[in-house]
Amino acid sequence: MKKNKNQPDKKIVSRKDFIKKTAMAAAGFYIVPRDVLGGRGFTAPSDKLYIACVGTGGEAENDIHHYATAPKKNAVIAYLCDVDDRMSAPRRKEFPKAGYYNDWREMFDKESKHFDAVTVAIPDHNHAIVGYSAMQMKKHLYLQKPLTHDIYEARVLTEAAKKFKVVTQMGDQGSSCDGMRTMREWFEAGVIGDIEKVYCWTDRPVWPQGISWPTKAQPIPKELKWDLWLGTAKQTNYIDNLVPFNWRGWWEFGTGALGDMGCHIIGPPFKLLELGYPTEITGSASTVYNGIFKEGIYPESGPVSSSIKFKFKQKNGKDLDLFWMDGGITPERPNELDPALNMNELMSDWPGENDFEGGTLFIGTKGKVSCGWGGSHPRLLPIEKTKEINVPEKYARVNGGMDGHWWQWVDACIAGYGNMEVDSPFEGYAGPLTETVLLGNLLLRCFNIREKIKRDDPVYGNMEGYKFPGRYITYKWDGANMRVTNFDAANQFIKREYRKGWGELVL
Repeated sequence: MKKNKNQPDKKIVSRKDFIKKTAMAAAGFYIVPRDVLGGRGFTAPSDKLYIACVGTGGEAENDIHHYATAPKKNAVIAYLCDVDDRMSAPRRKEFPKAGYYNDWREMFDKESKHFDAVTVAIPDHNHAIVGYSAMQMKKHLYLQKPLTHDIYEARVLTEAAKKFKVVTQMGDQGSSCDGMRTMREWFEAGVIGDIEKVYCWTDRPVWPQGISWPTKAQPIPKELKWDLWLGTAKQTNYIDNLVPFNWRGWWEFGTGALGDMGCHIIGPPFKLLELGYPTEITGSASTVYNGIFKEGIYPESGPVSSSIKFKFKQKNGKDLDLFWMDGGITPERPNELDPALNMNELMSDWPGENDFEGGTLFIGTKGKVSCGWGGSHPRLLPIEKTKEINVPEKYARVNGGMDGHWWQWVDACIAGYGNMEVDSPFEGYAGPLTETVLLGNLLLRCFNIREKIKRDDPVYGNMEGYKFPGRYITYKWDGANMRVTNFDAANQFIKREYRKGWGELVL
């Protein structure tokens, strides 16, 4: 492959070297004087935001597009980094002046003086280590949903945003849409009364789950730097079709249906109702084998479908039940819904079309409200009621709505920490929301905890099998201390150990 003219000679930066140098960077300023940058064609930091992009395909492509097309033209794609040259090829062609790296550690080490902010859109298992390292250098950070792979990592990033005083934004663009403002105005006006229940659902997973990890290794594509892709994950063989998308279904790398869509769909009630940590969680999931008669389970991947109930204590002192459903499960049809209307049409802004990605349904003492993922196109039920309600606009809309989510972050970075609000900051919102979403995954992973047992069955005689103590129980959650208090085995899923050489995040 022809080397990009801005690409330096490659070298692997040792962890010790990297920590030392990023710590030095963290002690200085992230805004660099014009005379330092002059030789590279940079303008004053107050005029432009220079962005280093970790990840270039999939969600990253969408992120980069929005920065590059910001109405104020105040964002510059300064660097591109991807472990897969196939994914980065279109972006390198689109931004030929941007420096290119395969290893984000090398990019941070060599180029930290030449960019102001970092955007991250890579597999979930490496979100936290990249994001934390960027914040250590006092770089503003845009990090795709969910913020992290583990609950503990989300807490660390939330604390880091406060400690290093950088502008942070999670990639849940729906939080900037007009619908979120409309619903807040409806709720505050008492249109549907006190909210007692919320239903959230999605068609995810649309990738393989409920399967075992293939035993046969496959050749690694020559364009893929497999060791860098693994990053914090344990060493394992490459398998076909893992990248660029199907990693989501494997617990080692992804966060399943909840991780993919939970922040989008649970986000509206979490933000609008100002929910804190849940107090309890219960649920069920599809299982290939159950009971004591079969030994086989698939602990490497998420279930095909699941249903989970989170219990919250609201600010008014009342309990709220929030139900999550995925894999094709939907809540019971509201009585107010036209019998001929598909449930998923409630979530769509295209008449007669279905939005299978999911949505949210609020049940209040005076009525019901539905919305699409991210809080988009809210509707009162029955739908005709939406046109009858006239609640004055109270909250300013974000310029560009969902598109403005990216532009808002760029503007806030240029304004500086504390000088402009964003809609999904790690502190106070995105971090606690991510912890809540990942608590659902903790429950699902507990479904595969098993204990071997023997039983003398009156019909089948002496039998050996397993019992599953983590299934169908109520988990008591101490959110402040990140701990399940009544089933200790669950706590192993709060924090994982990184692969040797990739360090550890410390609160």
